[in-house]
Amino acid sequence: MKSFIKYILIISLACTLFACKKNTFITDKAASITLGADTLFFDTVFTSVGSITQYFTITNPNDQKLKLDAVRLIGGANSAFKINIDGVAATQSDNIEIDAGDSLYVFVAVTIDPSAGNLPFIVQDSILVSYNGNEKYVQLQAYGQNAHFLRSKIIGTTTIWKNDLPYVISGGVLIEEGTTLIIEKGCRIYMHADAPFIVDGTLVVNGTKTDSVIFRGDRLDEGYRDLPASWPGIYFTATSRNNTIRYGIITNAYQGIIVNGPSVNASPKLNLDKCIIDNIYDTGIMAVSSNITAVNCLISNCGLNVALTGGGVYNFTYCTIASYGNNYIEHKMPVTYINNFDVDENTYPLNAVFRNCILWGDGGSVENEVLSEKKGSGIYDVLLENVLYKSKDLASAIQLVNSIANQDPLFDSINTSRRYFDFHVGKKPSPALDAAIQVSENGDLDGNMRSTNPDIGCYEKQ
Repeated sequence: MKSFIKYILIISLACTLFACKKNTFITDKAASITLGADTLFFDTVFTSVGSITQYFTITNPNDQKLKLDAVRLIGGANSAFKINIDGVAATQSDNIEIDAGDSLYVFVAVTIDPSAGNLPFIVQDSILVSYNGNEKYVQLQAYGQNAHFLRSKIIGTTTIWKNDLPYVISGGVLIEEGTTLIIEKGCRIYMHADAPFIVDGTLVVNGTKTDSVIFRGDRLDEGYRDLPASWPGIYFTATSRNNTIRYGIITNAYQGIIVNGPSVNASPKLNLDKCIIDNIYDTGIMAVSSNITAVNCLISNCGLNVALTGGGVYNFTYCTIASYGNNYIEHKMPVTYINNFDVDENTYPLNAVFRNCILWGDGGSVENEVLSEKKGSGIYDVLLENVLYKSKDLASAIQLVNSIANQDPLFDSINTSRRYFDFHVGKKPSPALDAAIQVSENGDLDGNMRSTNPDIGCYEKQ
């Protein structure tokens, strides 16, 4: 009898131990899981209604069982994505057990109708995996409307982009040194938040009066479509040369255009003709020891509209450089900043001419909209000729010829609360009317010819 009782006790103890081991979960917040992917890209170019399925794994690398509090599709039932969690089709599954060293599969499907005009170019959602007070996410990204979808694109041979479908860029574009990208009139280029446009070679943009080329962020939904800093911007590196942007519109970027280094030949490194650079969070045009010619351009409502640093050669003719504080960008930096030195205070020759331009800001705390800083005794030639500008204390190093100080240009219509900005002049008796000097050019930003007594700024009164 004693042996039998001992046997029963041993069996009971063994069962208890095994049961405890079976039902014990690791609950420490420091416990880890391994996700098979942090992002799922559904990057097939859709030409008809398409459905694609991918998957990722959730692995428990710990030496005890682990319980997932939830695996949830954030967009829920309204999402374009559908998920299957370890064999169960649902938008959410709770209290999922994973044995030590084991994994479960999460399948993700997406169905897209690219002809649906209300879709964004990139359809996004995410999956939340929560456990032990931790939250991890797997991002989901699929192409929506029909477009040329390019991810981390390197252009190594001369290429032409034609205006057949929009171009949607994620991960960025790089034009290699010695290579030219030609963008034809009417092209629409939508840049994702992670997509800089980098030019080591040459960029030629051939927009027209009726068919501008537009660079902007790819979020077109309400609440996002007009946000500044939606994409990084266009960067012309030290090796870049012979760049031209004609009738280009660059908007909603973190930085609009950055031009680094001098021209490698007798031509300007960048020619801007009838371009609009607008709603840029940081700097509209940033030049570092470079060479830019800009004619009939509007640079408006940027954190800092134009910064010419480290010397260089610059010519701005018939340009309107203006900012008004608004709900997106507070006006607290001058619209034009110029210096002749770098971060180490090395100095370089500077030649900058502003002719027939408006340099104006309002709705902020800036008194000097033209800020100039000179170091050393080297060449520092800055000329404002027939320019309407706002500045309480203009630097003595700046030369003035027939210019107008601190008179409101009286733009046709400015409504900051509605974010409506019309930088034409003529509806009101603007001091910019008939105040320019005649120079050779081919019409204003609207494509209208200048009169014999032309107006200051990028627009001519009609």
